Amino acid sequence: MAEIKKEFVFSEEIEPHIARTRGILKDHPDVKKLIGKNPNTIWIILFLVGGQMAISGLLAGQPWWLVFVAAYLVGAFFDHAMFVMVHECAHNLLFKKQAFNTLSGILSNVPQIFPSSVSFQKYHLKHHAFQGVHDLDADLPGNYEAWMVHNSTIKKALWLLFYPFVQITRTFRLKEIPLWDGWTYLNWAVQIGTVAGVLFFWGPQSLVYLIASLFFSIGLHPLGARWIQEHYLTLDPIQETYSYYGGWNKIAMNVGYHNEHHDFPSIPWNKLPALKHLASEYYDSLKSHQSWTKLFFFFLFSQNLSLYSRVIRDNRGKIRVTQEKIYIPDQVEIKGEKVVAA
Repeated sequence: MAEIKKEFVFSEEIEPHIARTRGILKDHPDVKKLIGKNPNTIWIILFLVGGQMAISGLLAGQPWWLVFVAAYLVGAFFDHAMFVMVHECAHNLLFKKQAFNTLSGILSNVPQIFPSSVSFQKYHLKHHAFQGVHDLDADLPGNYEAWMVHNSTIKKALWLLFYPFVQITRTFRLKEIPLWDGWTYLNWAVQIGTVAGVLFFWGPQSLVYLIASLFFSIGLHPLGARWIQEHYLTLDPIQETYSYYGGWNKIAMNVGYHNEHHDFPSIPWNKLPALKHLASEYYDSLKSHQSWTKLFFFFLFSQNLSLYSRVIRDNRGKIRVTQEKIYIPDQVEIKGEKVVAA
């Protein structure tokens, strides 16, 4: 039996994606044609937001059991897809003007009740630039969080169930990242207005449906395995990032292509499969997941997989905190040529 981890795996290297990005750009310069914006994503956002709000309205006054069943079987998938849209907006992959992307992210956030789009934008870009750096990567469990949950099945289940709250607590340790600005206040105002409107026009069942959908979409649900799939050391003791190539990618906007995304954050969701196909020799050699459901149960019941199953580092690569928008792998200078998103 493998030794149960009692501390994080430490690496002296900088974030691991830049080297592969350089190699792919050298061997496959046509990859640069995939970099750009996808304004048509806004139509998907409108469909998801409109659909989720419509379902919420239809559940007004319905039995509570139906509210939770609908949230688990339907709402979770809508919310998960909306998280992917928030993610696209955070990377400014819809429009050339950042303000339009931020507004689109706020729109995507509407059915999710809690204001998270703007704050996610601030913290997520740091995750790309400083993957595994404890003070800057909000995707990384905190020391106390990992110690408290460790590899207990019950605690891991509770950790997943309350994962939205877990993510909020992580922001307190990231002292170098300012949170509050005008966009943050707007995000909060929109969400407060949404809660008030749902309660006034439809009632508590509709609001509870939206809240339950949020918790199931990133928590105690096979969809919650996505957070384990991305960076936990599930299949290899040193490979930090994993992709998922299962069927649910079709309704999750290819979010499973995570190695591809980290290597090329300026390629929109709809072109990530083309990147994998074009540079197949790079990605086929990496270990990957085919089932979120299988990973979900493996995470819960494996005593050898814990919150300590992550790589950490303190090597920031001499990059200042304010430079993360420059330090995106597919926008670095390679042989004197700077690759910039169109």
